[in-house]
Amino acid sequence: MTFLRMAVAVLALAFVTIVAPHAAANQGVGVVEYNLGDQAFRDPTVSVPMELAAVVHYPRDLGGRPHPLIVQEHGSWWSCVDLVAKTPQGDWPCLPGQRPLPSFRGYDYLGETLAERGFIVVSISANAINAHLLGDEGYYARAHLVNKHLELWRDLARGEGPLAGALGRFRGHVDLSRVGTMGHSRGGKGVMWQASDKHAPEWPAGVRIRAVVPLAPVYFNSTEDDNSDVLVTRVPFKVVVGTCDGAVGTVGLQYVKDAVGKNADASSVTLTGANHNFFNTEWSPGKIGGEDDAPAGCAGKLTPERQRGDAVREIVSFFASRLR
Repeated sequence: MTFLRMAVAVLALAFVTIVAPHAAANQGVGVVEYNLGDQAFRDPTVSVPMELAAVVHYPRDLGGRPHPLIVQEHGSWWSCVDLVAKTPQGDWPCLPGQRPLPSFRGYDYLGETLAERGFIVVSISANAINAHLLGDEGYYARAHLVNKHLELWRDLARGEGPLAGALGRFRGHVDLSRVGTMGHSRGGKGVMWQASDKHAPEWPAGVRIRAVVPLAPVYFNSTEDDNSDVLVTRVPFKVVVGTCDGAVGTVGLQYVKDAVGKNADASSVTLTGANHNFFNTEWSPGKIGGEDDAPAGCAGKLTPERQRGDAVREIVSFFASRLR
């Protein structure tokens, strides 16, 4: 029995908010959020309950055809913000006087661009994992959380499940046979774990992962010389790293090296001058807890806008070529 069938999800009544303060600049792109609760997903293989919350960017004109789905997962960061002290905090659920730090909104720029090109993009929150889990449990929790959201969207596409009422517009418009994933930092290892040959049997029935982007991903194996948890040989993937990444460097290139001779569609691109945090707008200077992680004097350092533009170019072109 797969963990998805075993999992007991305590799903409160979904609330869906039409997002006005963060509305897409392009009027052809719609933005909604859903949240089933801070502890809605209780996976028996994970020691803490997780939230089921996400923001969705989508083409307002869904037409008469199903659209490919892309799931984005952020990495490890602060989980809450103290509204009085203006400081980041590591609790989950957030304590009174705090609000969740919306790391999942840090890729809105990418979600909007992908939605302009016909994709439905779901960026998921992983604050419970960030607050409580490390090591392999943190990585398989990230993979399981991706699968849970995919299960929700598979059901939604059929007009079923807890999202069907509020997000009924998507019924019949989501192609679960053309799914891409993008994970940043620890989320990068999370999506590689989820897509790996070893863990592909855990995908929800009817879901097919067709393309994966680990963005500035971490790389290390808990058991030396055993990379089976993250070895991807059957799904195209593209690793994106930066030369000014002061958090994890370019270690993520090892995913491609692991796949040499095993996956003909494993590739990478190195962005000169890109750091780690600018890929997420919520982790960047100007936001509570945000910082520039580039080493002092790093050659060719990019502005946040240029770095995100370069990332958009690489990621959008990859998904467009693999999910059409």
